[in-house]
Amino acid sequence: MSTPQPCRWAVPLLVLAAALALQWPLIFNPGYFSHDELQWAALASSGAPSPWWDVSTFQYRPLTFSIWMALSRTLFATPMAFHAVLVSWGSLNAVLLYGVGRGFGLSRATAAAGALGFVLTPYAAYTHGWVGCLADLIWLSCALLIALFVQRVRTPWLAACISAVLMAMALLAKEAAFAIPALLVLAWWFDGRKPVWLAALLATGIVAAVYLGLRWDALLHAPREGSQYTLSVLNLPQRWFEYQVFAPIPPLLEISTTLRRSGPVLVASLLWLGLLAALWRASRKLCALFLLGGIAALFPVLPLGSSWNHYAYGFAAITAMTIAAAWPQANRLGRSAILLFAALTALHGGTVMWRMQQVGRIQAVFSPALAQAIRTHPNATLTLYPAPDAKAWVFARLTHAIPAYDGVAIGERVQWVDTPALADYIIEADGQLRALR
Repeated sequence: MSTPQPCRWAVPLLVLAAALALQWPLIFNPGYFSHDELQWAALASSGAPSPWWDVSTFQYRPLTFSIWMALSRTLFATPMAFHAVLVSWGSLNAVLLYGVGRGFGLSRATAAAGALGFVLTPYAAYTHGWVGCLADLIWLSCALLIALFVQRVRTPWLAACISAVLMAMALLAKEAAFAIPALLVLAWWFDGRKPVWLAALLATGIVAAVYLGLRWDALLHAPREGSQYTLSVLNLPQRWFEYQVFAPIPPLLEISTTLRRSGPVLVASLLWLGLLAALWRASRKLCALFLLGGIAALFPVLPLGSSWNHYAYGFAAITAMTIAAAWPQANRLGRSAILLFAALTALHGGTVMWRMQQVGRIQAVFSPALAQAIRTHPNATLTLYPAPDAKAWVFARLTHAIPAYDGVAIGERVQWVDTPALADYIIEADGQLRALR
């Protein structure tokens, strides 16, 4: 008698279910994380058109912004539903990553471990929990779909056509998609230099070149908000180092604060070197893929003036799957190094999820309270002072350039003061406003 074969979709469905279950703190978040969600909700409610034709703007992301406004119109009033959509999308990316791992010959268990390990990184947790990272979900979906299609088609011209379309969509979502041709170089080289990979590489490279030709001047000279978008080759070493050591430092919420703690950074550096040694002993090919794949995935963001968790979303995908692939080949000491690094990374991802939910709970109280305070003082500019136990950075973000909230115009009608004596309201730690006048 033949042995019954498992259903083709059984493991992908289990990966999807497990990814959703692991991210429950993000799904059951009753609020929002930063100003982006509030700003785009105000734009969506005002009926602003989708920005498809303004190619001269610095952030030309019409596909992202169109989807974002559509989702905001429908789901902004129900944050948990909004988060469920984003987390589900991220979980589907994990399923696509599983499929890519299987396409490269990994076992079901190994590919599933890599996909779920990706979900538990602080990079993916942050991206799935912040609506402002929708663009990263889109471009990585396109990159993974390119890989899946190329693994399964035999005809180079078909691989080229599919890859070109998906590359165009990815670039209309975010400039981070410039990482896709770099990743395809590695796929072509490490997967036997097959013609289908080369066709996909050439097609995506042509689309990227056309995009650059249209947008070069805007990318270099268009007005931009914030020093984080300043480009310099001098930023490359620091950015790369931050992305390597951030993962196993659980207390940190955002990668931009990594180098402020020398002790944890030193420990994380030693753990990373141990991981690298384990990969080298297991497979020099996988070790090279870990290093080069990480650089390729981070290629568009390494010159930037600051690091952000969601910038490493693609980096998390390729490195998580590479580390999982090394596990079966690693010796006992190597597995110990991999397990320790992975456990701290997963703990860090869980910490990021929980802290993002805490911020959401604060926003769900603070933003309605602020709108009500402004509503009761229609002609006044309100002055706010955060209580000593309140997280000032949370409220600074939640009041940054917000045109309106719940139909109440905000704009410049909120000011911060450095003493309670000048304040109309004190912001409590949970987001409530306590009137002083």
